[in-house]
Amino acid sequence: MTPAAGGRGAARPTADAPVRAVALPAVGAVLCLGLVAVALAGLLTGVGRPSQIADPGAVTRWGLPVARFVHHLAMATAVAAVILAVVAVPARLGPRSRQSRAERAEKARVERAGTSASSASGEHPLYARTLQIAGISSVVWTVAAVVVLVLSYSALAGQPLSADENFSAGFLGYVQSIATGQAWMAVVIIAAVFATLVFAVRSPAGLFFVAVLGLGGIVPMALVGHSGSGDDHSAAVNSLGLHLLGVVVWVGGLVVLALLSPEIRRQAAALTAREQGGPEIVGTLLRRYSVLAGLAIATVAFSGVINADLRIATLDQLLTTPYGIMIALKVGATLGLGVVGWMNRSWIIPRLAGSHEGAGAPSPSALPAGDPARTRAVTGLLWQLILVEIAVMSAVIGVSAILGRTSPPVSEDLPPDATPARILTGYDLPPEPTVGLWFSQWRFDWLWVAIIVFLAAWYLYSMVRLRRRGDGWPVMRAVSFLVGLAVLLWVTSGGPAVYGMVLFSGHMIQHMTLTMVAPMFLVLGSPVTLAMRALAPRTDGTRGAREWILWLVHSRFSRVVTHPVVAAANFAGSLVLFYYTPLFGYALEYHVGHELMNVHFLLTGYIFALVMVGHDPLPKRPAHAIRLVMLLATMAFHAFIAVALSGSESLIQASWFGNIGHDWGFSAIEDQQRGGELMWGLGEIPTMLLAVIAAVQWSRADRREMVREDREADRTGDAELHEYNEMFARMAERDAPR
Repeated sequence: MTPAAGGRGAARPTADAPVRAVALPAVGAVLCLGLVAVALAGLLTGVGRPSQIADPGAVTRWGLPVARFVHHLAMATAVAAVILAVVAVPARLGPRSRQSRAERAEKARVERAGTSASSASGEHPLYARTLQIAGISSVVWTVAAVVVLVLSYSALAGQPLSADENFSAGFLGYVQSIATGQAWMAVVIIAAVFATLVFAVRSPAGLFFVAVLGLGGIVPMALVGHSGSGDDHSAAVNSLGLHLLGVVVWVGGLVVLALLSPEIRRQAAALTAREQGGPEIVGTLLRRYSVLAGLAIATVAFSGVINADLRIATLDQLLTTPYGIMIALKVGATLGLGVVGWMNRSWIIPRLAGSHEGAGAPSPSALPAGDPARTRAVTGLLWQLILVEIAVMSAVIGVSAILGRTSPPVSEDLPPDATPARILTGYDLPPEPTVGLWFSQWRFDWLWVAIIVFLAAWYLYSMVRLRRRGDGWPVMRAVSFLVGLAVLLWVTSGGPAVYGMVLFSGHMIQHMTLTMVAPMFLVLGSPVTLAMRALAPRTDGTRGAREWILWLVHSRFSRVVTHPVVAAANFAGSLVLFYYTPLFGYALEYHVGHELMNVHFLLTGYIFALVMVGHDPLPKRPAHAIRLVMLLATMAFHAFIAVALSGSESLIQASWFGNIGHDWGFSAIEDQQRGGELMWGLGEIPTMLLAVIAAVQWSRADRREMVREDREADRTGDAELHEYNEMFARMAERDAPR
């Protein structure tokens, strides 16, 4: 980190107390405010009152929301600590760029020998402390998840906690057969594995996968409760999942920063004593967290509004029902927290950070050099605001723990006259499809909406940033990328998503557009190249977005999946594995299976298009001739599968498509045959376009090579050609008869 602004002879803050810290008891005290919120919300909603039919007892009535509160807080802290260790906290002392090959070899030798990484390989104290917080909170997360699992069965069965056989047998059936029990058992397993790996893994690359595992704990939580049984199941699950993701990053990150406060103070004091800009370590860490927090608060607000709209039908229900009142309190708290976060971002952090990361970035520091009192005042206000945020967040999590036990105003039960389509898909049967309805029918998949909005905003921001810096970026690449995002939005939320659940032909349109059309436009936008040019590199031992992208591009995994044979086999073979195995049924029946299907086909199509026509860096790109051969082979394989489907008399997933009950259009088997024909057309046309693009790129590459050779010949006087002719002359002279 660079020193704070000021001349060489300017006085620097003294090492005794350059920054303030938060007392850990104060953090514990503000977190306990959540328990007060649990009690007040429980009294408001009547959760703590005995049940008239089957009362599980006071321990379960009050213990379950308290356990859920502890679970949510511990999970957020554990996962956020690992995320900060991966992207914001340096793993080693000293800049990573200055670490020599000998030092890296010594570190590997020490780790193989089993020596402590902290003492022998120079592990940064902030990094070690962050992982310690992650380890302790992950253990609390695991224990709390077990308690929630047991108490949720007690509440569902209406039985007080007991050690008798009936309770144990019922609990076993709950875990094995009931969706809520299965989901919480999955959370227990994820938390236990996460806690084990946090104590075992020390490298940032390994912790990256640990963080992904921890975030995976959000999935089973989003699938149960009101989202699992309410109307518009997909929107409810996706919005709740996004909501939990934002809460984990936002709330957990703030708690981790507060718990890191004493160690941050010690590191700042040490840096100030060495005249290396002590207060900057606080500003740099907070600036990196504030980027994550800004995205998190937008996600929380966006997803919260969507989820509340599904649960509350009228404004009157928002103001008169206990569920609506708690939603209103959460909205007010979120707005207040957003104001506090904006104060931190716009006023405090610039006064603590000595400089922005990246070459050529201007310094925002307004901290007077040699004024330790000003530094103490700014950091003191900073931690006070953080404590206020944690207190409000803790109260909101306490309210959420009660909210999950409160019935919303909108009924969660299917209507008694539900149609077969409503029973199978959760939605009423759409009207008979026409050309116009394919583009006017929308059912927003909020997970993909959030991803698409983020990618579009990032791409435009990066392009503008390059242009302000004086660098250009082709407009047609931006147009191509945005068109690809628009196609992705349509295929995941428009007509293909609506009709893909009730018609095989609709599903085939969704599938082929997702894997053939959208990736082609996205790849031609060259997003990785744009990221490499727009993102600033880090030199303080941490890995930002740029470093992680480079790590992924040059990883062994990337070398395998982008190998031409693997990419083509994955792209073409996925069709057979998906449609002729139970995977198709899982994608239709289960929401997680449907989203994984979307991710898989988008990624396989993207990797295949990247290998064929992309400009982004790859470990190894095949020759142009090989690309054309692979594209022609893919076209032939698609045609073979399409002909098999269009001529088949056996209905795929008959229990689903045969029972939808639509009284318009083709029969189920005729619609499947039509889907095979659509597969042929939607597969061959984009593949032919890829072949044309690959041929044009081959021609341009040959032209560039010819221009290069001509310039080389002009520079050397055709030395290579003369040498080539002289070689033939020597061969002729040697072979001539004597």
